[in-house]
Amino acid sequence: MRGVTLSTANHEIKHGVPLKPWYQAMRRTGANAGKSLLLAWMLSVPVMAQDAALEATVEEEVFAPLDVEALYHAMEPIPVYGRTAIELLRELETKHYSPVSFDDRFSAEVFDYYIEALDGQKLYFLSSDVLALSSLRATLDDTLKAGDLQPGFDIYNLYHKRLLQRLVWAVEFVEGGLDTLDFDTQEELLIDREDSPWANTIEELDDLWRQRIKSSALSLSLTGMEMPLIQERLSKRFRNQLTQISKTNDRDVFQAYLATVARTVDPHTSYFSPRDSENFNMGLRGSLQGIGAQLTSEDEYTKVAELIKGGPAEQAGELKAGDRIIGIAQGVDGEMKDVIGLRLDDVVDQIRGEKGSTVRLNVIPAEATGEAAAREIVIVRDMVELSEQFARSEVIDIEVEDQIYKVGVITLPSFYFDFEAAAAGLPNYRSSARDVRALLEELNQQDVEAVVVDLRYNGGGSLNEANELVGLFIESGPTVQIRYSGQRNGFVRSYGDSDTDIVYDGPLAVLVNRASASASEIFAGAIQDYQRGVVLGGQTFGKGTVQEIIPMNYGQVKLTRSKFYRISGASTQHRGVLPDINFPDRYQTIETMGESNLDGALPWDTVRPVEYRSYLPLRDILPELQARHEERAAQDPDFIFLNDTVERMLEARQRTTIPLNRDALKAQRDADRRAAFDANNLRLLAKGLPLEVWENEESDEELENDLALLSSESEEEEDTQEEADPLLLESGRVLVDMAELLGKPMNAVEQSAPMQSAAVAISIPSEKPTVE
Repeated sequence: MRGVTLSTANHEIKHGVPLKPWYQAMRRTGANAGKSLLLAWMLSVPVMAQDAALEATVEEEVFAPLDVEALYHAMEPIPVYGRTAIELLRELETKHYSPVSFDDRFSAEVFDYYIEALDGQKLYFLSSDVLALSSLRATLDDTLKAGDLQPGFDIYNLYHKRLLQRLVWAVEFVEGGLDTLDFDTQEELLIDREDSPWANTIEELDDLWRQRIKSSALSLSLTGMEMPLIQERLSKRFRNQLTQISKTNDRDVFQAYLATVARTVDPHTSYFSPRDSENFNMGLRGSLQGIGAQLTSEDEYTKVAELIKGGPAEQAGELKAGDRIIGIAQGVDGEMKDVIGLRLDDVVDQIRGEKGSTVRLNVIPAEATGEAAAREIVIVRDMVELSEQFARSEVIDIEVEDQIYKVGVITLPSFYFDFEAAAAGLPNYRSSARDVRALLEELNQQDVEAVVVDLRYNGGGSLNEANELVGLFIESGPTVQIRYSGQRNGFVRSYGDSDTDIVYDGPLAVLVNRASASASEIFAGAIQDYQRGVVLGGQTFGKGTVQEIIPMNYGQVKLTRSKFYRISGASTQHRGVLPDINFPDRYQTIETMGESNLDGALPWDTVRPVEYRSYLPLRDILPELQARHEERAAQDPDFIFLNDTVERMLEARQRTTIPLNRDALKAQRDADRRAAFDANNLRLLAKGLPLEVWENEESDEELENDLALLSSESEEEEDTQEEADPLLLESGRVLVDMAELLGKPMNAVEQSAPMQSAAVAISIPSEKPTVE
């Protein structure tokens, strides 16, 4: 099973890793929870630091010229790209789970997906552009089979020119026509243009972009920002975009085109260029060789966004967050090369390197204003572990009827496995199952009464790791069934645990949500089928396919080789795993979330079940477990708040337009913020916590800073101010109930102190209070 992986790609609005839960958005004292919750659905916080919006002070900002002809350069394929295309088609045709035919129908699908990937919101192409490109619609299969990628490059080149034209127009409009905007007219901006027709004229596109700029300017003006500052902000925003877009090269086009070709076969089949292959493999093994710094591109500089804890850069102590890297040299005497203006990925390539090698960085300190203060830093590269991707545990106190119970929680972000280290025979290679085994043994020594395995936001990983993880909780038996294709078409094989040793045999719950996918669904489904534990949370993603990484001469392909099924015979494809007890899940409100919403996804079906035993009579006690949970949830301030949040999100997502009238937009935003604010204060009031004070709406910059703070506050502040996760607490209470109903009640560690009611009456004002 080595080399076989399961993963879910782009399952939250194409932004990768999901947002943190709502309760992590209330860490700071005085933070406006209503504002945070509204942002939680309006914005996505990118997990990669290079997407962060960080401010810096520099002596001079260098922007791309406002000349499309000077910026534009047609990109051309090189011979290795054509050879790779032929090899990719061969791999897809001979190894994919479903039969693949490279015919006119396939060609049309590639064309449609490619156009959608480039301009799905119809912001750049004109209808005449799409009509002209449509001559390629029926011939892409033939050119791909011949190793000719020029048609794909022609499509991208036209898109690239149109994108540059739009950004130049946007800069010129912001810098010369912003004062023509009228915020008193009744006008609306369509939120989603996917089903809208293509613009027929340049004037139509101009008006669409005028509306988009007007929406941004209006949002800023509602924060109290004056028009000169709005103009400066938007000008810098569009000029920065123009600078980054002008750095597009032939590798980007090649990756985009072949990735679309692979994706046409099914949503989870992908092509990775050599550079993207390394990034993908790095994520799977949870480590890299380098200095341990997350970087971002800002203006023409590469900036250090964060140092990875325990990495060489942090241990050396010289490089700091906020420093700007302007030069890189290899070894102790290599030439220092200027990297100002380089693409971020090119800079990253120069900084990464073999363990034990030396890299020298020319750095402008964060507090400095120019290159005169630059200094050289020497760092010896080492293996850097991405610790946030690894399993971790904690012990939480669960209160039920004035009794305190100790419950262990294991959070598993992915099913990782370091294939390279294992193949090299290294004894301490990283494995999610090995790490969880060690954590369970530690929890056993701490005498926990129950365990929750938290798989929320876990998008999958190694199939073998999911199999091994189930084995930690059962004596032995099957864990998953695999149906193969190709020469073994239709053959179904079951995989399982042959080790009779159980690492943990106590009360068990698996916590999932709509972002739990693939290997997470194998584990949750097996635990549910065995009745070894209860599954809590929301319906899972529904990815029931197995991908295999196949090396190529240039890059690698991740393609679907088989489908997996639960030991009960049911597929998780499309339907996912349905929890035994539902918890509020905001991801259920995202209509594009889940396998069933992906074009070209394989269908749901079943195979014969295999023999397996039931560990506990959980189905007999589920009605009573459900009743007890519902009784608590109806009175629990956090669950009331969560359900209210989900309802408000559903209502907000029904909107199709954004008002471009000042009064209308302000009224809508105030109503949204006030509803969220009041709902959270009712929660705080019910819990006896300090109420929040209404604050005026902040600027975009302040909101972005708030989001950054929410994801990167100090550990000391988190320890003192972060509220407990209500879903984990309720999971623990369900386990206490489960043990009692099974006739094996848990042992309380202590009796809780009685709650004292507040001595003063508190009311939530209907009007905005004055804040001094």
